[in-house]
Amino acid sequence: MKKIRNIIVLILPFIAVGITILLYYNIADNGKQKKTEYPYFVNFLIVLVILYGVFLLTGFFVKSVKKKLIAKAPFYTGLVFFLCALNLITTKTTWLPTLYFPSLDRIFGLLWEEKSFLLSNVGSSLKLLAEGFAFGAIAGFITGVCLGYWQPVGYWLNPVTKVIGPIPTTAWIPLALSVFSTTHAANVFLIAFAVWFPVTLMTSSGIQSTSAVFFEVSSTLGASTFYKILHVAIPGAMPSIFLGVFYGTVSSFATLMAVEMNGSASGIGWYINWQKSVMMYTGVYAGLIIIAVMCSLILTLLFKLRDRILNWQKGVIRW
Repeated sequence: MKKIRNIIVLILPFIAVGITILLYYNIADNGKQKKTEYPYFVNFLIVLVILYGVFLLTGFFVKSVKKKLIAKAPFYTGLVFFLCALNLITTKTTWLPTLYFPSLDRIFGLLWEEKSFLLSNVGSSLKLLAEGFAFGAIAGFITGVCLGYWQPVGYWLNPVTKVIGPIPTTAWIPLALSVFSTTHAANVFLIAFAVWFPVTLMTSSGIQSTSAVFFEVSSTLGASTFYKILHVAIPGAMPSIFLGVFYGTVSSFATLMAVEMNGSASGIGWYINWQKSVMMYTGVYAGLIIIAVMCSLILTLLFKLRDRILNWQKGVIRW
């Protein structure tokens, strides 16, 4: 019985795609959406089905892959039906204004037809994000270690951190543009600031939460201050540090969009703002999809890195 149930679950995405394609071709369009040269939405679904089929075939030989597919298949099915409903509403009905809600064919068509231009903007955004993130994470880590380990430093800097840290990053834009000589330098600072606060807060909190017994034992064994920081404080705070990095990543993406819409000449944020200014909401949605995919991929890589470094947490803490 369980085997039959698993088979049904695994074929659900195929059924969902089949129903979606049937509805796509058998329900008349509302006539208001601009026609595309190719059925890009259908082509997108076919690519997804092929990828899913490849993983499904792999699952017959790798049990772990099959287990993950069984767990994820209902979600994939729901996602396809969501896209199906969205396509029906925007393309087949007149419930939503066409100008602000373009068809999925137009959105996926733009992603494909302008892929080179979009990729160049993605590269620009990633470069800016990497610079700001690196400066912010390093500064936040050092500040967090100082605040968490040395009480005198915490005495003076904690109030300052608590005052300036919660201020929204976008509120610093006018000051940053006045202080820094170039827009690029100001944007790097703003992204770094968005990352600095959560990394600082969680690093210091993690060190302060480390049991004092560990520090006492290491002192008894003759450990130096540097050794205690490197081998006791930082390892004990690693779960909190990663949590700060995750928060910082999300904040950095929000800040990236804000700064690129404010004076940049390239980047996905600039592209979204440009498309909005010329009332091309197809490009706006395409840019939002790219941002969502970028953020999701980076967070996934961070989770993989965290799982590798903190393998001792496996089965103890769930994210």
